[in-house]
Amino acid sequence: MTQTQHGRTLVLAGTGKTGRRVVAKLRSRELPVRVGSRRGTPPFDWHDQTTWEPALHGVRSVYVAYHPDAGFPGAAQAVGSFSDLAVRCGVQRLVLLADRGAAEAERCEQAVRACGAEWTIVRTGFISQNFSEDVLTDAIKAGVVALPAGDVAEPFTDAEDIADVAAAALIEEGHTGETYEVTGPRLLTFTDAVAEIARQTGRTIRYVPVGKEQFATTLTEHGTPQRLARPLADLMAEVFDGRRAHLADGVHRALGRAPRDFTDYVRDAARTGVWTSA
Repeated sequence: MTQTQHGRTLVLAGTGKTGRRVVAKLRSRELPVRVGSRRGTPPFDWHDQTTWEPALHGVRSVYVAYHPDAGFPGAAQAVGSFSDLAVRCGVQRLVLLADRGAAEAERCEQAVRACGAEWTIVRTGFISQNFSEDVLTDAIKAGVVALPAGDVAEPFTDAEDIADVAAAALIEEGHTGETYEVTGPRLLTFTDAVAEIARQTGRTIRYVPVGKEQFATTLTEHGTPQRLARPLADLMAEVFDGRRAHLADGVHRALGRAPRDFTDYVRDAARTGVWTSA
């Protein structure tokens, strides 16, 4: 599929951490993009199937990012139903964002592989930008990051790498049938990661491992709905058991370059002032 033949791409969760970056990369190539979000035109809502078909009209490829996460209960059923509909609507290529190591995300992968479209799987773990574009931003500012992740190592993954791999799979040849595990270039514990943020911001910040019950309670106290807080706590407890504590070569295989290091992310984020206390 050449750039001229590519046609419109629908980017689901198109205003999220990875989706908005995929949108930007496609638009920089002057390719037609439809942002899939509840405020999009037309709107798209994973929890309202009446919005799916209008969003798929005239679309040839889709970045399938399930909100809130492919590891959440019910994700596989929704992704499977959407993928089957996409094929019936004429979509030729699907690129799925999957949660590395999560059982529900593996079922999402199976659904996409079975739908009949060209497919690529982009598996990722903890995204570095969670520290600067999510609820953890306030935790960094407060000086205490409490997560149910113990002392397990994680190859923190940059959202820019994820978006680069996804964009390549959407618009280039040679990625169909590939499963790319996208990780950073080294393993760090959350203690290591938080210490790096503290070093580059010149602040005192510490990481505190907590149980999933306490984490869910903290989320709800800070405004996260219970229907999201509990599954998120369960998901973190599931995947942070050591199963993701290894590196993968997805960035190099897809793009022919090394992945972005966590230190580079922290340096760039710190320069924006996002972690400066009020």
